[in-house]
Amino acid sequence: MNQDHEKVPQQEQEPFHVDEFRPEDAEGIVRLFHATYGDGYPIRLFYDPQAIIDANREGRYYSIVARTDSGNVIGVGHLFRSAPFESVYEAGVSIVLKDYRNSGANTRILEFLYDTFVPQQSNIEEVFGEAVCNHVFMQKAVAHFEHAETGIEVALMPAEAYAKEKSAMGRVATLNAFRCYVPKPHRIYLPPIYETLLRKIYGNIGYDRDIAIADKILPADKTTRAELSVFDFAGVARIAVHEARDDLPSRISDLENQARERNVVVFQAWLNLTEPWAGRAVDILREGGYFFGGALPRWFDGDGLLMQKLECPPYFDDIQLLSYFSKELLAFIREDWKQVQLFNAKT
Repeated sequence: MNQDHEKVPQQEQEPFHVDEFRPEDAEGIVRLFHATYGDGYPIRLFYDPQAIIDANREGRYYSIVARTDSGNVIGVGHLFRSAPFESVYEAGVSIVLKDYRNSGANTRILEFLYDTFVPQQSNIEEVFGEAVCNHVFMQKAVAHFEHAETGIEVALMPAEAYAKEKSAMGRVATLNAFRCYVPKPHRIYLPPIYETLLRKIYGNIGYDRDIAIADKILPADKTTRAELSVFDFAGVARIAVHEARDDLPSRISDLENQARERNVVVFQAWLNLTEPWAGRAVDILREGGYFFGGALPRWFDGDGLLMQKLECPPYFDDIQLLSYFSKELLAFIREDWKQVQLFNAKT
């Protein structure tokens, strides 16, 4: 959800159009990443033309390309899988060549992505983006492209990622926003401690769930099914809890210890809101230092809940937000973080 905001002389720009990826675009995408990031972008796929072609063919990534009439790639945006449910795609990794930053290229890429490309894809049912909060440029696209704000990932990205533009002194938060393309009404169970805020979030999403309260105890019929992903460049660990059982505390602890060996400072846990004991799972995570992050529509096919834990400063005062509701989200998250810190300091 990037926004163009850097001005350059119009005479440097050649006419361009936006279209789906073609295999011959791959070399141009690599050149674009080199021009923007040098050799330092952490996702190495974007330096390998054949890997870009393969990812587009297999549907792991979809590249939306802005190319000039002479065939030069001057901008690109992407859809890619980052959720457990393969029909949820993230929109991101969008860059525009410096000489085209005032051309409207990024807006045209997003318009094509959200309004032309995605509706034609039968395998994409939900799209979300993570708008950085060291400025509000990307957040301006949220309402324009019919997204609902659902949560904030605190201190997600390291300041080093923004060293070139010098736009962040500390780690950077992101605002999560989702857009539904294929509704799937289903039952979800709201943890009692977060019921009021979650009902507000779901009121903005635009289609109904059958909402109940998660007041059951964790069952002991089998073990917790959870998996760990670590993003070394960001110092972030994500724990996807597909099924929570009464061994959840020990399972989370084991995965956290694995992550700490890789210098992780930001921990995220995704809980499954289709489980009627999600409330008890939230209580356990809060006892372990986790606080509210937000709703994750269709995350496991059924909805998920983001919980987060920091072993670094939260940088709350540096978070810049545009909408009234996003500011309400941040106020709640900050208070929940404070309550969790106080509780854990006493125990």
